[in-house]
Amino acid sequence: MSDAILGDRAPSPARLAHTSDKHPRGTLAELNVLRRHHELCDVILNVGGRKIFAHRVILSACSPYFRAMFTGELEESRQTEVTIRDIDENAMELLIDFCYTSHIVVEESNVQTLLPAACLLQLAEIQDICCEFLKRQLDPTNCLGIRAFADTHSCRELLRIADKFTQHNFQEVMESEEFLLLPVGQLVDIICSDELNVRSEEQVFNAVMAWLKYNVSDRRQHLAQVLQHVRLPLLSPKFLVGTVGSDLLVRSDEACRDLVDEAKNYLLLPQERPLMQGPRTRPRKPTRRGEVLFAVGGWCSGDAIASVEKFDPQTNDWKMVAPMSKRRCGVGVAVLNDLLYAVGGHDGQSYLNSIERYDPQTNQWSCDVAPTTSCRTSVGVAVLDGFLYAVGGQDGVQCLNHVERYDPKENKWAKVAPMTTRRLGVAVAVLGGYLYAIGGSDGQCPLNTVERFDPRQNKWCAVSPMSTRRKHLGCAVFNNYIYAVGGRDDCMELSSAERYNPHTNTWSPIVAMTSRRSGVGLAVVNGQLYAVGGFDGTAYLKTIEVYDPETNQWRLCGYMNYRRLGGGVGVMRAPQTENYMWVRKDSVV
Repeated sequence: MSDAILGDRAPSPARLAHTSDKHPRGTLAELNVLRRHHELCDVILNVGGRKIFAHRVILSACSPYFRAMFTGELEESRQTEVTIRDIDENAMELLIDFCYTSHIVVEESNVQTLLPAACLLQLAEIQDICCEFLKRQLDPTNCLGIRAFADTHSCRELLRIADKFTQHNFQEVMESEEFLLLPVGQLVDIICSDELNVRSEEQVFNAVMAWLKYNVSDRRQHLAQVLQHVRLPLLSPKFLVGTVGSDLLVRSDEACRDLVDEAKNYLLLPQERPLMQGPRTRPRKPTRRGEVLFAVGGWCSGDAIASVEKFDPQTNDWKMVAPMSKRRCGVGVAVLNDLLYAVGGHDGQSYLNSIERYDPQTNQWSCDVAPTTSCRTSVGVAVLDGFLYAVGGQDGVQCLNHVERYDPKENKWAKVAPMTTRRLGVAVAVLGGYLYAIGGSDGQCPLNTVERFDPRQNKWCAVSPMSTRRKHLGCAVFNNYIYAVGGRDDCMELSSAERYNPHTNTWSPIVAMTSRRSGVGLAVVNGQLYAVGGFDGTAYLKTIEVYDPETNQWRLCGYMNYRRLGGGVGVMRAPQTENYMWVRKDSVV
């Protein structure tokens, strides 16, 4: 061609590479046409009452099972007709179709035959698709069946997800017919889990007895075997004696009576508990329980605030909820019977003895709670044995050692034994049936002393002091230790942290937080420890950070809407009106 035709176009390349997208699709389509017309097929599969024509090379390329059959020394490698047993003919037809078309539809009507067939033929991709389908189908009425199905066919990932779904939704699962039909071994596997999501161990006992009484004659022999995995020492004394100990089936079995006696000893001899620890005394630690963290009141921009917000660790979002009726700084916050209590505090002008109670189901605060006998700010609040305790604080005149507790059934406060030391800015924690008062200030200087209240003896006694003096610190119980973080000593805000081991009566340091934090809130949410807000010596903080015990590190993980010093924190289960089906999220990853 002339230069005039070519113009200024660059010379043709010496080579032009091309990969066709149409070729594999077209080739497969033509191979499938040949199969449908029984042309050039070199093997017939006899499955059930059906004959399936195919090409050995295609089956061998797609399935390790067929490759071993047709390329090895097996007799089938020389046969033109091969009988395959123990496989559903419809499932086999679908899988052979997939080998030729790359397309398959998994649905409720075929998944239970398709998965075993895919396992036999070692079609890993189809196994994964079937498991993915079953994950999405999980609900409390079928999760036990899916769990057993996954175990039978060695689908480890599906088994793991079904296990977690069962644990997380145990309260609904225990009411299903599948639960009542469980073999004893599978029942034990479920109830022995540390991650069983129950409000109290009573639910586990009730579930076990419902299972037993579904078929008493056959299952009575298994009662002790099953009951040993119910954590009887964690039951309330009233339920242990009045319900468990009085049950005729339990009373008639010597091994069961021994388990009840063990639990009674644990409850009656608190001083001996460190020597009685074991699997039945270990609290369950359900992960990802759908808990949310509330940050309540505090001090911001020169004034006390009434605002309240909640943090959802699954979405990492802070959202405002209904504010309190009063501004409250130095407020004590705790959760009792799925309700959030805000106790006392200071409204910017006055010391308060009033209390408000928040219901997450209605997003409303109620003021119909009886006031404390004293006005209190910088008060420590905690729940022990169904009572709400208010510990120390100050009333505007003096630092307090008063302790009182609230009975929600009577809507009344009653004084209990006072602490040995006056404490404001005190942190409180409940562990092992005791109430701990940690640090604070006696009105003159920060304290490192710690004392413990025994409600059975109505008595306080000293335990080992912290290594650092801390007032306005945060504390929480995490993995059976009491963690104390931040606060202020004689001259500065602190980032340091330490933890208390009740069995050895010792404090040991952990890594410091990323920020200095006085007036910090500390809480455990879904098995993770969070430090919230505070004052770093220069600015009020709205940052939060989370502690990783495995790496012994803190990391920043979000921001509140409000800066908060001296706000309270509380942890509650997510309201039932909200969707926290975390297992479904995991299932589609």
